[in-house]
Amino acid sequence: MITMGILYNIALTLVLIGAVNWGLVSLFKFDLVAAILAGSGNFGNISTISRIIYGLVGLSALYVIIQYLFYIF
Repeated sequence: MITMGILYNIALTLVLIGAVNWGLVSLFKFDLVAAILAGSGNFGNISTISRIIYGLVGLSALYVIIQYLFYIF
């Protein structure tokens, strides 16, 4: 069974990867996830695998936010 610490570290890693990817998209219009998974770095070209990765990054962000709020309060 995955412990909460390991799950948090995985979620935080995905959030950081997503943040770097969105930084690349905003500065250079280069989508690193699409480039790795679909062979195209052009923003807007999205494969099913990329869509799944983006979904996991979004869910990870929600998880990290919830964990942070529970830690604060």
